[in-house]
Amino acid sequence: MAIEETGADAGAARAAEAAGTYATRRYPVASGYRVNVRSGPGTNYGIVDVLPYGARVPVNCQKPGEWVTGPYGTSNLWDNIANGQFVSDAYVNTGSDGYVAGRCT
Repeated sequence: MAIEETGADAGAARAAEAAGTYATRRYPVASGYRVNVRSGPGTNYGIVDVLPYGARVPVNCQKPGEWVTGPYGTSNLWDNIANGQFVSDAYVNTGSDGYVAGRCT
């Protein structure tokens, strides 16, 4: 599997490929928002972190959960950005209203 990157990311991508790991695409969080990171796919889950303005996040997998309205529409998809960390897809500019990653198990 080849990784095609340009600029500053190219060196990091080549290093990751050489190490046997692959860089995950990072998506921008809505400009002007500090987004809550939750322990599960809904606002009833605890806040485990808050993303800073201008954050970019990986989408490791996605899971349906509570419906949320944000700057990118209304969605019940929640993006897993790290182990036990989810953000509403309504706040992440993935360029899609559907899945951009596999479903979380």
